[in-house]
Amino acid sequence: MDRYVRLAVIGTGRIGKLHVENIVCSIPQAKLIGVADIDHASATEVAGRFGIPLAVADYGELLNRPELEAIVICSATNTHAQIIQDASQAGKHIFCEKPIDFDLSRIDQTLAMVADAGVKLQIGFQRRFDTNFRRLKESMAEGLIGTPHLLRITSRDPAPPPISYIRVSGGIFLDMMIHDFDMARFLINSKIEEVYATGSVMIDPAIGQAGDIDTALVTLKFANGVIGTIDNSRQAVYGYDQRVEVFGNQGMLQVGNCQTDTVILSNDNAIQRTLPPFFFLERYQQAYQSELQAFIDAILEDTSPRVTGEDGRAPVVIGLTAQRSLVENRPIRLDEIETDVCKKINR
Repeated sequence: MDRYVRLAVIGTGRIGKLHVENIVCSIPQAKLIGVADIDHASATEVAGRFGIPLAVADYGELLNRPELEAIVICSATNTHAQIIQDASQAGKHIFCEKPIDFDLSRIDQTLAMVADAGVKLQIGFQRRFDTNFRRLKESMAEGLIGTPHLLRITSRDPAPPPISYIRVSGGIFLDMMIHDFDMARFLINSKIEEVYATGSVMIDPAIGQAGDIDTALVTLKFANGVIGTIDNSRQAVYGYDQRVEVFGNQGMLQVGNCQTDTVILSNDNAIQRTLPPFFFLERYQQAYQSELQAFIDAILEDTSPRVTGEDGRAPVVIGLTAQRSLVENRPIRLDEIETDVCKKINR
């Protein structure tokens, strides 16, 4: 019989349900033996729908099961670090949705525990597994545009999340743009040294009252000289807008928006095509499946995960740097944030 990995999913909200469905329906090398959620009714409903034998409110009950090999963390952000720590001490491999935490010293403590335990940790930056972005990355590696000079990333959501979510999200840089920070690192493969951020509240005053912005532009300076720009908006009325452009000395590579279909209507009034997918679940359906397959493969083949804990830490540093830049209205070097972490630890 072929080897498979026994998994449990912690958190059965929107993203948790997606991962459960992908594991059950699309990854034959994985066997889902349990789910957990503090809302036990939610866990029970998901378990019943997908034929999962165990549904609990306390994830500790899952970690105590000796047959369990790995967990997928889809719970609230403020629980991620603690669950990673508990799982590593229990000897379980870990897939965790971003971010690990908002506090760098807590992230460092968590990563140290993972390293001491010798378990695998993969962070959920699913865009790295999108076929379009991977092809762009491969084309750059093949030298098709020569030496990169400029990077431009656009990410715009179709509608802002509820204000209740905004209040606990960590802000636009750590909630939304964190994916773009990771994509910038993935594509350029050079350390980001300096960040300059600007932003405003253009969509909903309640977002500002909650302490956040809804429209942002960030400039990145890389160690290799590349300059990057990222723009985010919480509201694009035409759908989920995800585009990337890399300009080099021998050409340019672009990834445009995916379309829900490829039909184009041309007549004497206009040329029309369908709008992009409405939101990230539709846009990155394949990527979510691929990232979990990669996690399972890393366990079965005993290889390093393709998105490591350090890959999870780096965008948080960039996000915190962007937050300070916005407040202080000046470019901020990432080592300023790292220095603050060292001072905090040594107090």
